[in-house]
Amino acid sequence: MNNYKISIRSFGLHAILIEWPNRVEEAILEDILQFMGVLKAKMDLEAWELLPAYNSLTLIRRDGTIDFQKFREQLKDWYGEDGKVKKNDRFLWRLPVCYDLDFGIDLTDVSGQLDKSVDEVIELHTTYKYTVYGIGFLPGFMYLGGLPETLEVPRKASPRLKVAKGAVGIAAKQTGIYPQDSPGGWNIIGNCSVPMFNVAEEPACFVSVGDKVQFYAIERAEYELHLIEAEVGIYKIEKIPLHA
Repeated sequence: MNNYKISIRSFGLHAILIEWPNRVEEAILEDILQFMGVLKAKMDLEAWELLPAYNSLTLIRRDGTIDFQKFREQLKDWYGEDGKVKKNDRFLWRLPVCYDLDFGIDLTDVSGQLDKSVDEVIELHTTYKYTVYGIGFLPGFMYLGGLPETLEVPRKASPRLKVAKGAVGIAAKQTGIYPQDSPGGWNIIGNCSVPMFNVAEEPACFVSVGDKVQFYAIERAEYELHLIEAEVGIYKIEKIPLHA
C-alpha cells in the first residue's frame, strides 16, 4: 500500500471521496482494496459504507456528519501505515451467455465494425478474464475492465430506452451485464441467464469489486434451462477461488 499520491476531499456533509491517480490499472485497484482492509479493521462498519470503484473510494457516514479536517488527517495517517492487511477472498466467476442473435441484437453490427465474424467476436469475448472495477449505475451492474483492443467499439450514438435484463454489452474498453430492464447505450451481444442481483439473497449481488469474470457460450436450450433453475433456486454459479 501507500505507493500512490492520493487526494482526500469532502463529498458533502456525510461523505469523503479518496482518489488515486486517474488511470484504470489493477495495481491501483489493488491498493484501494488493501486500504479498504485497513479501514474495515479501524472503523465502525455499522456507521460507515465503503464504496470502491476504479480509482476512488467513497466513505459514507450513515449516522451523522463528518468532521472533515480531523478525519482527513486520520485517513492520511492510516494510509501511510506499514503492515500487511488480510485480504478478502476473491473469486473468478464463470458466467453463461447465450449469443443467439435474438439476444445479441447488436452482434452483427459489432462484427461488421470490427471486421470479424460473429463466431470470432464470441470467441474473443469468452477468452478473456475481466476484472470487476466497480458495481453501480444499477444495483448489481458490474463494470468489467480488460476488454481486448480487438473488441473495442464505441457506445451507441443513441442509447436505447429499454435494454433487457441479463443483456451483455460492450462499450469502449468495458463489458458488463444489465441486471434489470433499463435504458442503456452499450452494444448488446448476448444475454446472461444468471440473475446478477436479488434482494432476497445475502449479499444481494454475489460478485465483489476485485473479483474476475469469464463468460462462456451456451445454446438457447441451456439458457432456458438456467432460467428455470434460477427461478426455483437450484442453479449453481461456478466460482473459482483466486489466490494472491
